[in-house]
Amino acid sequence: MKKKIPTFKSDREAEAFVDTADLTEYDLSRAKPIRFEFERKAARVNMRMPEPLLNALKSRAKERGIPYQRFIREALEEAVTSDRK
Repeated sequence: MKKKIPTFKSDREAEAFVDTADLTEYDLSRAKPIRFEFERKAARVNMRMPEPLLNALKSRAKERGIPYQRFIREALEEAVTSDRK
């Protein structure tokens, strides 16, 4: 039986764990890929939308554990890049 990934109090603790642990010993079946945003956000967008749509966006973002504005950015990015793949 594989070990559970421990809970970390800081990024530093997590990095130290990854640097020293043999990850093949741990259950990574529930791991999910994440995306980091490094590009500077200089432009602003202001839009109106129906409140139920905004609430749905916030709910889906919460399920993913990310801020709703990041969720919207990811959805827009997917919309403009999906046909190019």
